Amino acid sequence: MKVSGLPPAARRAIVIAAVAIFAVGSGWLWMQRTGDDASLLRLYGNVDIREVQLAFRQPGRVAEMMFDEGDAVTAGTRVATLDAQPYQDALAAAEADVRLARAKLNKLRGGLRPQEIVQAQEALQQALAVATDAERNYNRQNRLLASGASSQRTVDAARAARDQAIAGVKAAEAALSLANEGFRSEDIAAAEAGLAAAEAARAQAATALADTELLAPSSGTVIARVREPGSMVASQNTVYSLSLDSPVYVRAYVGEPNLGRIEPGKRVRVYSDSSEKAYGGQIGFISPRAEFTPKTVETTDLRTDLVYRLRIVIDDADANVGLRQGMPVTIEVDTSPTDDIDAEGY
Repeated sequence: MKVSGLPPAARRAIVIAAVAIFAVGSGWLWMQRTGDDASLLRLYGNVDIREVQLAFRQPGRVAEMMFDEGDAVTAGTRVATLDAQPYQDALAAAEADVRLARAKLNKLRGGLRPQEIVQAQEALQQALAVATDAERNYNRQNRLLASGASSQRTVDAARAARDQAIAGVKAAEAALSLANEGFRSEDIAAAEAGLAAAEAARAQAATALADTELLAPSSGTVIARVREPGSMVASQNTVYSLSLDSPVYVRAYVGEPNLGRIEPGKRVRVYSDSSEKAYGGQIGFISPRAEFTPKTVETTDLRTDLVYRLRIVIDDADANVGLRQGMPVTIEVDTSPTDDIDAEGY
């Protein structure tokens, strides 16, 4: 547009109109951008990947270490073993104790053998015969004493022999009764308890033997190999440090003024400085208290400085590839009333 031929007043009017249009457009764009930024909450935090210190539950000599630092392992993989010979010997001894206790219990439950019962019966018959003979001898000595053919001393000896024979009969009868009735219930109960104790000791020995193999509890990456084959280790001594593949968390903080804009379960996007990839996740935990202990009375300005810790759970399957322990990240939370959920769920 050529304005050189126009009067000065017209030229001023055109310039003023152009400036006004530019100002209105710029203001509209600024308001749009400001409105978008107002609904987008940016937080900052660090990746928090869980680590596990792997250790044997039993002491012993390390026999094998299967993995090195940086190796990936899957859940259930055997990563190390102890020399199992002492635990195999202990299990064999425990199994022998179980067999011995079971044999004792079976003996008590089965009672005496038929031959032993017959033996007790014959012993009773023998005792009865002895008692009968002793009774006859005593009676004969009494008759001889009356006629003067025997002495009082002989009669007393015959009486003692008779009484002894009667006691022998009673003992034989009691032995036969025991043979017929079997062992006492208390003895059987004690043998059952002994067998249970032996079986428990065997189970304990079997568990100790199984503990000579160290298994990975979850999939992850070996970040430290602490021991080598041949090393003596006590129980609970770390042999590996394992960084877990999942879950992957982000530890972040939110200021007190923005605390009401987020809630557990809120979808978020997480970015790192190392790539343009956006990791999806959700807020899983918000601390119920401030990280720093406030004063007894806070002014309005001091209250805005309080921050609350929150934990974000990353749900991408390949999050462990791009996110590393301690990595700083940026978290974006769309706090607008009507969130636009895209195809990836955030």
